[in-house]
Formats: sequence, structure tokens, C-alpha cells
Amino acid sequence: MNIDKTTTPAAGFLQEGFNKRKVFNVFQAASNPYLAAIQKAGKNQCLGKKPWPQINEINAWMLSAETATFMKWGGLGMVASELPENFNATFGKQNHQISIVTPMYIGNTGKKKASVDGMIYQGAESNAIEIKKIKTLKVPFLNQRKSLTNYNVEFYQAHLNGVDYIFVANSRFFSINPHPSNPSTQDGCYILNEYHINEVERFAFFSKAVYLLLKECVEKKVSGIDCPNIIITNDWHSGALAGLCKYDAIVRSCFGAIAMQTSEILQNIPIIHIAHHLGYQGWDFANTARLLNSLYEHNTALVFKNAKAVKNANPRATNTLIVYDCYNQASSSFHLADRVVTVSRNYMEEVSKELGFGLDFRDVLKIRKNHQTFFGIVNGYDKKLISPNLKKIEHINEYFQGFKFKVYDENSLDKKLSNKRECIRLLSKLATSDEYKKKTIPLIDVYQFKDISKLAAKADKIPFVCATSRLVEQKGYDIAAQAIIKIIKNKTNKAQEPPIFVLGGAGDVEQYQLLQKLKNEVQKISPKAAERIFVFRGYRDEFAYALQLAADFYLMPSHFEPCGLTQMEAMAKGSLPIAMSTGGLVDTINDHENGFRTEVFFTQKARVYGSNAKAQKFKNNINAYADTLYKALKCFYTTPNVLHLMTINAMQKDFSWTVPNGSVYKYYKLFKTGNL
Repeated sequence: MNIDKTTTPAAGFLQEGFNKRKVFNVFQAASNPYLAAIQKAGKNQCLGKKPWPQINEINAWMLSAETATFMKWGGLGMVASELPENFNATFGKQNHQISIVTPMYIGNTGKKKASVDGMIYQGAESNAIEIKKIKTLKVPFLNQRKSLTNYNVEFYQAHLNGVDYIFVANSRFFSINPHPSNPSTQDGCYILNEYHINEVERFAFFSKAVYLLLKECVEKKVSGIDCPNIIITNDWHSGALAGLCKYDAIVRSCFGAIAMQTSEILQNIPIIHIAHHLGYQGWDFANTARLLNSLYEHNTALVFKNAKAVKNANPRATNTLIVYDCYNQASSSFHLADRVVTVSRNYMEEVSKELGFGLDFRDVLKIRKNHQTFFGIVNGYDKKLISPNLKKIEHINEYFQGFKFKVYDENSLDKKLSNKRECIRLLSKLATSDEYKKKTIPLIDVYQFKDISKLAAKADKIPFVCATSRLVEQKGYDIAAQAIIKIIKNKTNKAQEPPIFVLGGAGDVEQYQLLQKLKNEVQKISPKAAERIFVFRGYRDEFAYALQLAADFYLMPSHFEPCGLTQMEAMAKGSLPIAMSTGGLVDTINDHENGFRTEVFFTQKARVYGSNAKAQKFKNNINAYADTLYKALKCFYTTPNVLHLMTINAMQKDFSWTVPNGSVYKYYKLFKTGNL
């Protein structure tokens, strides 16, 4: 693009508080080809108008706030570690690879701790790695006083489990020492830290630091690292990168700040955005201007006034950099990534059809789906990591002391029954020995645990039902509670033993109180049933693992579940999921074959899954889930042979990344062709 730069419009910062006035720009046709390119970028990206480049040897960077190896808080951390590890193991001999780019967190939240000692990085997940410094860059970013400051960022290289890592280090932005006002629900890499840096600012800074490293790689100013030919952004945390590559690179070349060749390379590196749960987008209303000014510096106003979204019916999403009046880090990726992938095919359908799932991005995702720039690929999960295995179970026995959990597979389910008896004894010991409880699960709160050791002798007659998901609204503990009450109220066969329910996890106090209320309500209906309800708050891997080794069923009454990994873990251990028919649960659970799913599913009172006749019958998710829970328990009581076969089917199911036609092969095709 050859233009007279003297005619280029003036750049500058956005005024602080501009979004509070709710007066936004009207896009006008731009005669300047640079600005016209910015205006057209959103539409061109969503419609897939740019030809996919020929990629002979895949060299991808996967940007992720979390990794299961060094800082894990949820499923996206598992994907960040396992996709590169399995992809490299499968395709590495053909010189294809994915490298992981992630922050180097330092500090101690009380639950997560990470540190550097010399050239050894000790992550928050008990893994240590030798690091090598490769580059130091200055990253301009507005400080709390809104002054543009150059922060030193150090980049380190390392290698583990067949994967190259690039760590991004800055002691201010990536400190995880909590601020005194940090909310109790925030932890790990999402902490409000000692410098009052919140998660949105932290990851905006991360995106900009990686963008500047990319520029250095393009200009061949970094030794030992090749410029990637694909970038994978793992959820909203690195969403700002798409805007920087597609917008900032244009406007900087317009003003001569970077060479045209550098700009074109940055613009044309394909970005694949992996979207997990669309409810998390990286909002920050109060800091909207400061964050945008930090990313685009003195070109912010120019970029913002031309950041036109693809035409859609949502007046809240006409600008790619904000949603209505609020900085939104996911928005940049949904509009400007070359491809968007979500973590199951059914969730792709939900978010592109239903406002309750797709939120402000439903329309743009529908456009993407219609133009084949939006796909669903189910998360993989290494079966060897989640199946009952000797090393893990030996650790469980050593940890709990005095208990003998057994290794089993689909051909030795009698040992799973033995584990149920052991778990009944474990729950009873936690109920009767406060000293033992404090020793083994010290950070877990329990509510009125009862001694049920007498039930171990008839464990084969008693359904054991558990849920160890996070205590958050998404997981549907409110639905489970109401369904359990319905089941206990409507129970007519007194010869049947009431189930054992063990429910809880880390998370909200309100959700824990909801489960306490469940136990109290059941106490009024049936004291016998109530003593078999165990509710807790907190998480200990050994405890959750022991519960799944014992459980006949695993509850998943989710309000939404983009993919879900817990159902895969449960199935691998022969705990049949009882699930809502939403998101990835539809893709991974075959009803009455390897688990149970509701016949209908609603969101915002609209039917999303199932027939209209079923919707009229059940009316809401509570009734639908209660019916499914009833069917699962009835199967246990009346047709144990059917349940036995279903358990075998569940344990034989393999969700590993590398099974034939597994997820790594789908990603390989996407990387190569831009399509599935």
C-alpha cells in the first residue's frame, strides 16, 4: 500500500471514560487503504475470504494462561498440555510441532505456589524445569496512573515431555501473591495480585508481550526460535493477540514504525482460537480505555474508530474490541481469528443457535459456522492418565493409611465393588475421627458426616453416587439437589436401599450451603436417607479419586458444559455419568449405553435438546434430570446385568487424543487446510 502519509488521520489515546457516555462511532468509508483494511478485517476473517497458506511443516505456538504441567485451574489447562504433547508424539517425526507459550508465574496464593531458583523454574503443579533465557524486551503498557511505562519482560526457553516451552516472565504482572482485597473465589493465575493487577490486565499484557516477541522473530532478532506459522490462542486470555496482529501491524506500518514486510507476515500468520466456556470473556468496564490504550498506544483512537465487526443483528457487538461499552478480550478473537474452534461439536451448535449459550457472539458464530470458519473438536483425554492404575492407587492407599483400594478394569468389576466398601469405611472414619479428617483432608469442610460403616456389608445393594466438580453455578448442584429430593419423596419401594450421595468440590460458599440445605431437607423426609448424604467443600485429588473408584454413578446436571472432562474420568473408572444433554456431554455419552442423559434440555425456558413432546412432558431441567436419575437408580436395582454391561462399555470408551480419527488428527487437518 503506497500512500502519502501526510494525509493519514491523526492518532492518539482514547479518552478515559469514553465508554461511560455510551456514545460510539459510526463507521464511515475510509479512503485511506490502511484504515479500509482495518474496517474490512472483521468481515474478511469471519467469512474466511483469506486463502489458507500452504504449510509444509507445522510450527505452531499455543498461547495459554494455564497448563496442567505448571499452572492448572480447569480443563483448558489440560488441553494446553495434552494437545501439544500428543500432537508432537504423533507428528514430530514429520517435523510438525506445537510449542507452548505461557506466563512464568511467581508467588504463593496459599493453594498454588511457584518459584525460580537459579535457572530452575518450579511451577505450581510440582513440576520443575531447567530454563534458558533467550530475550529481554521492553513492553509498553499503561500503569495504574495511566502513564505509558516500559516494563522489562524476559523470555525463557525450556523442554519437557516432548514439548518446547516459551515462558514469559515479569514479576509485576505474573506475580500470584494475593492482594488483601482479592476475592476468595479467585486463585491461581486469576488472582488479584499484590500490585493490584487483575486477570484481564494480566493477560492483556501477556498478549502484547507475545506480540512483540513475534515481531522480533519475524525480524530475525531472536536466536534459537523460529517464527511460528500458526498461532493457537487458548481461550479469552490471549484474545487480544488477534487484534494486535490484524490491526496494530497495519497501523504501525502506516506510520512507518515497522517495515511493510514485517507487517504483512504478522497479519498473515493464521490464528486459531480455541473457545471453551463463552461465559468467560475477559471483561473490564472500569479499565476499558486504559487497556485499549495499553495495547495500541498512541494509535488506539485510530484503530478503535475503524474496528468494524462483521455485519450482524446484535447492536452490542458492532466494534470488535468492546462489547457495548466494555473491554472484552474474547471479542477480538471471535471477530479476527482466522478460525475459531470450540471444544465439542454440540457446543458449537448451541453457541451458534441459542442466545443463552452464544451470548453477544451468537450471531458472529452463526456467520462463521455458515462460512466454515468455526468448528467443534472434542477435547481429548489420555486414557492412561484417568483409568485406574497401580501407581495412583498405591499412592491412595499410602495416603489414607489402613485402606486397601484395588486396581481393576472392565474384566474385574468385583474389585470395584471392594473399593465401594473401602470408600464407605473411609467416609465413616472421616465422620468419627476429627484427628484423621484434619490429617488427610485438612482443607476440606464437611457437613454432618455420619458413620455408615455398617453398610459396607451390603454395598452391592446400595447405589453409590458422587459428584466432585467445582462448586459453581454452572455444574448444576441446584438441579441435582431438587432431583434428589424428588426421588426420595417419590420412593415407594421400601425394600430398596437408599443411595449414598457424596457431593462437593472447591468453590462457592453459596453452593456449599445449597448442599447443606439438601441434607437438611432430606432429613425431614427420611432420616435414613439423610445419613447417607455427604456434602463437602474443598478439593483433594486423593479424595476425589477414591470417590470415583467407588462410585456406581457420577452426577453431571450441568447448566452448560462446553466439553466436560469429568465424565470422561468417571467413565474410565466405571462410574456411569448421569448427565444433562448439553454441550460435550451429548458428544461423549451414549444414553443407556455407557451412561445416562436427559431426554430434553432447556435454557432460558427454551428447548435446546429433545423433542417438543418431551419438552411438554418435563417442562424444565429439574423434572428431566429427576427422571434420568430415577432411570439410572432403577437400572441398578432391577437390571444389574444391564448396568454391568453399561459399566464395561464406559470403561472401554477411549477419548485419547491419538485414537484413530482422534482429536490430534482433526487439528492436524485444520492446521494444514483451514478446514475439517
